[in-house]
Amino acid sequence: MNFRAEPADLADGAPRVGILLVNLGTPDAPTAPAVRRYLAEFLSDPRVVELPKALWWPILHGLVLRLRPAKSARKYATIWTPEGSPLAVWTAKQQKLLAGYLGQAGQRVPVRHAMRYGNPGIAAGLDELRAAGVTRVLVLPLYPQYSSATTGSVFDAVAAWGQHARRVPELRFVHEYHDDAGYIGALAERVTAHWQSHGRADLLLSFHGLPERAVQLGDPYREACESTARALAARLGLAPQALRVSFQSRFGKAKWLQPYTEATLRQLARDGVSRVDVFCPGFTADCLETLEEIEVEARAAFLQAGGREFHYITALNDRPAWIAALRDIAQRHLQGWDTARPA
Repeated sequence: MNFRAEPADLADGAPRVGILLVNLGTPDAPTAPAVRRYLAEFLSDPRVVELPKALWWPILHGLVLRLRPAKSARKYATIWTPEGSPLAVWTAKQQKLLAGYLGQAGQRVPVRHAMRYGNPGIAAGLDELRAAGVTRVLVLPLYPQYSSATTGSVFDAVAAWGQHARRVPELRFVHEYHDDAGYIGALAERVTAHWQSHGRADLLLSFHGLPERAVQLGDPYREACESTARALAARLGLAPQALRVSFQSRFGKAKWLQPYTEATLRQLARDGVSRVDVFCPGFTADCLETLEEIEVEARAAFLQAGGREFHYITALNDRPAWIAALRDIAQRHLQGWDTARPA
């Protein structure tokens, strides 16, 4: 096995601290070839598709990667900005703002961002921190609710990078923060700001879906989502039952966590609900799943079923309350490490 050469300035032995902020990922461009590369990496992860390789790979390469990229690329094209993918743009902003907030608190900690799939990758982000002389790394996934398919997969990628590191850095890993007071406060601030501008409406919380089998095998994701919903309801002064929870982004024919978001919206419209607000607490940055799947597809489902007014409440993105929450989460996990040393 080949091991990476280490930066010369690591030899002084003085520990230096850095943070790697990790999000899911995005294609490099809204084109079929770029989406195909992205999906090939994403859907080859055994944490994401828990099927035997001998069964799944013929389907993936013989069917999915032939048919899905062009369709997905057309969807990405509808949300792409002059700066690039919204997910990439917001994650980069979060990285810079987090570094600034930490700096204002007297913590001179370099922050880099990475994507679990696509670019910049986790290995590249860790290499960049090591090149800056970092010997202690806090890995901070942008997934508030733990799942094996998300946070667990980030751990796998960090461990895979470590297999080729000559000097493995000291690592800390943020597991989840689904009920963190700062995170819940940021969610409540976002909803309240929307209501102040548009008035109150029925609120539906839509989380990314997960195969039901994963939860049956012990994944704590659903419980974490429901915990977030209860905490947000309490922060907003609502009864727990006032917030509905649903799950989106189903893939394949297996049974996923229910109720499904689009089905829930159609039923609300049929039940006479004329206006609904949809918020996605699990997505800390706007992306295809919020801007196209919710803002476009879910909206159409509600209106076509008889609803009259649909609002998507945008993600936390670069809102100050969210960046402050990220700073506080990072600070708690950095305790005991010297963060005053110049980076």
